[in-house]
This record gives sequence, C-alpha cells and structure tokens, in this order.
Amino acid sequence: QVQLVESGGGLVQAGGSLRLSCAAAMRTFSMQGMGWFRQTPGKERELVAAITWSASSTYYADSVQGRFTISRDNAKNTVYLQMNSLKPEDTAVYYCAADLSYYSSHVYMNPNDYGYWGQGTQVTVSS
Repeated sequence: QVQLVESGGGLVQAGGSLRLSCAAAMRTFSMQGMGWFRQTPGKERELVAAITWSASSTYYADSVQGRFTISRDNAKNTVYLQMNSLKPEDTAVYYCAADLSYYSSHVYMNPNDYGYWGQGTQVTVSS
C-alpha cells in the first residue's frame, strides 16, 4: 500500500522560511517523478514544483521561481520543498504527489498525471 506523508508545515511570518518533507512508503519511489501542489479554498489545486525520478529536471511555477527549491533523496524515499521568502499568498494546503510514470525525463504538470497523494500540510504565512 502506497502512503505519502507530508510534514513541516506551520505558521510563519512573511519573509520567513519553511521546509516541507514528504516521506513515501512506496517501493517504486526512486523510479517515479514527484510533485508539490497547493490548494486554497475555492481554487483548483496548482502545481508548485516537480522533479523527475533522477532529479535531472525540475519545474517551478512562476509564482515561486527563485524562492522555492524542490529536491529528493531516493535513499530515504523523501522529497523536500524548501520555501524561502514566503509571502501571504503562499498560504495554502500543500500536497506531495507521485506521478504515474517510471524513469521518465518528463516533468508532469497536470494533477491527473499523478496517482498517489499525501494528506496535505497547512502552510500559513502572516503579513
């Protein structure tokens, strides 16, 4: 059974930093791309950052480019999202997800391309 568990969320002041972690209980973690999404009430889930299985390619939404960094440790079955210079508009529930590909060099943007999801962790940035 696949399980993704996010941690590291919380309340932070604008300009601060948080590091999200996603621990994956899945045998194929090292073979699959991973993504971090976020969602606020009434809005669609949006891709924040994604990384291929080998970390050879990454993607960032324009809104977080230069502030967030996605990374992974395949030996620990964990993907990270380092968030710096946080803004109130970064407030959301953040989800990690594993895409449905194996050994792909492609970064997937569509939530429908992701098959496994964590339960989410709340990030709140105060002004």
